[in-house]
Amino acid sequence: MKTDTAHRAWDVKWATEEGRADWIAAEPDVMETATELSTRLGSVRALDLGCGVGRHALLFARLGFEVSAVDLAEAGIAEVRRNAEAEDLEIDARIAPMTELPFADGEFDYVLSFNVLYHGDPEIVRAAIAEIRRVLRPGGIFQGTMLSKRNAGFGAGTEVAPNTFVRSAGEDMDDSDKVHPHFYCDAAGLVGLYDGFELLSLRDELHKKPGSWHWHMVAERK
Repeated sequence: MKTDTAHRAWDVKWATEEGRADWIAAEPDVMETATELSTRLGSVRALDLGCGVGRHALLFARLGFEVSAVDLAEAGIAEVRRNAEAEDLEIDARIAPMTELPFADGEFDYVLSFNVLYHGDPEIVRAAIAEIRRVLRPGGIFQGTMLSKRNAGFGAGTEVAPNTFVRSAGEDMDDSDKVHPHFYCDAAGLVGLYDGFELLSLRDELHKKPGSWHWHMVAERK
C-alpha cells in the first residue's frame, strides 16, 4: 500500500482561496526560530520542506534567507511562485517528494518541516528524516512537528502500518487528508527516529482543534 499520498488532498484544498485561508500566517515558533537564526548567522540557506502555499518560505525570503521550498502538491507550489513574484522575492520552489530531496549533501543551514513528516508510514517517515539529515550541514538546525499519540486521531480508523492510521471518507472529519495515512509517536519513539540529531527542544502542544496534539521540536544535526 502506498502511504505518502496526503498531498492529493492538499492539492485540492490549496487550489481554492477558501482552502488556502487557514494556511497564510506563519507559526509563532517558526518566526521565533527563523529570527534567531537570522540574527546569529546573518546569511541563512533555508529549506521549507512541505511548504504548502508558502507561508514560511515567504517569511524566510523576507528575512533575507536564501530559500528553497518543496511540496508534492502542484497547487501549493504554484501559489508559492505567484506570491514570491508578487513580492519580488526569490524562492526556488519545486515539486519534489520529501523522501527524495533534489539538493546536495549539507546544502542547508536550516530545514523546516511543519505538519508534514507524519504523512506516511514509519518507512516513509524514516526516509524523510534521513533526507533532512543529508541536506543539512553539520550543526544545521531542523525544526518540525510530529503527531503525538495523545492526538485524538491515534487509534482511529484502520491501522495500515505500525502506529499509522487511515480514516474512512464517510467518517465525521474536519480534515480531508485523514483518508490518507498518518503516523503517530510518543516522545521515546520520536527521539529514536531522530538518530543523528541533538534534540534542543521538544513540546507536546495542542493545536487549534480539540485533541490535536502535535510534537514541536528543534534539533541540531550532529
